[in-house]
Formats: sequence, structure tokens, C-alpha cells
Amino acid sequence: MQRNDPLDRTKEVTVRPFEAGDETAFRLLNEQWIERYFTLEAKDQSTFTDPQSSIIERGGQILIATLGGRRVGCCALLRMSDRECEVAKMAVSPEYQGRGIGRLLLSAAVREGHRLGASRLYLETNHVLKPAITLYESLGFRHIEPTRVVPSPYARADVYMELHLNDPYETQNENVDT
Repeated sequence: MQRNDPLDRTKEVTVRPFEAGDETAFRLLNEQWIERYFTLEAKDQSTFTDPQSSIIERGGQILIATLGGRRVGCCALLRMSDRECEVAKMAVSPEYQGRGIGRLLLSAAVREGHRLGASRLYLETNHVLKPAITLYESLGFRHIEPTRVVPSPYARADVYMELHLNDPYETQNENVDT
């Protein structure tokens, strides 16, 4: 017997840049995981209030993963300096986790970092988010000591990682392909 599975793996996931109308999905996708493990902080609230001005107009980008017309994931690149971006606000809807969407988003974020001229990507996370940390490590992110980190605006941050983007072809081939 064939069943109608809304999570049919044959549907194609698309990752695209943020568009007008994505604000609510960006906020809800992130609030869902943050509130599951932590509490929303002031920095979260300010980012979600106006992602266009807090991220994109400052030289960053937000990527949105869609599946069958539904927004199922997101990942932001926040401009830190001319040559550095922070990977932040990465989320995949719980019902779509385990399907490789996070890997697609992070891979797209690495490519977008290259496009934005970054030579280094940085991220902050928490030790309880083991699947996320494993994903970051699998794409070449390396742990850095907290002593090398500017104080985080997030109380929950206790794991810091970076990826150097020296050669776009080397990084893409060694760290991004699945």
C-alpha cells in the first residue's frame, strides 16, 4: 500500500536568498529551536525585528531553504568586517530535520561567504547542539579557544568555530561536497 507522505524525499529542496515576505518564517524557524533549548535573548529579538536592516543592509545575507513552496530552513551570514562573516540563525523545521537540509544551507552559506569576499567564517553555538556541531565540523569548521573570541552577545554561546576560506575551489571540494 502506498501512502501519501508529506515528507516525500523525492521533492527538491531549493536554497535561495532572502526575499520580502520571509521575515516571519525566519523568525519562527529560529524561535522554535532557541526556545526548545534556551531562551530568546535581546540580540535575537533585535535581529528578528528587522532582518533586512540588521543583516542584509549591513552587507550580510539570509538564505532560505524551501521544499514544495514551504520555507523549511534558514541560515544567515552577518558581516563582521570586510573579510569576515558570522554564520548565524541557522534553523531547520523539526519535521524536516535529518534530510540533509542543514547541510545544504551551510554549504550554500560557505559559497555565499566566498561571494561576499569573506576569507573567514565564524560561528557561535552551544555544546548541547551536538548534531549542529557535527555538521559544522564535517564541512571544515574548526574549534577555536574562547580567549580568541570577542565577547558574545549571547549568554548561551559556549562553542566557537571558524572556517578559513583561502581558496574557493579547495574549500568547496574538500569541505562542502557531500
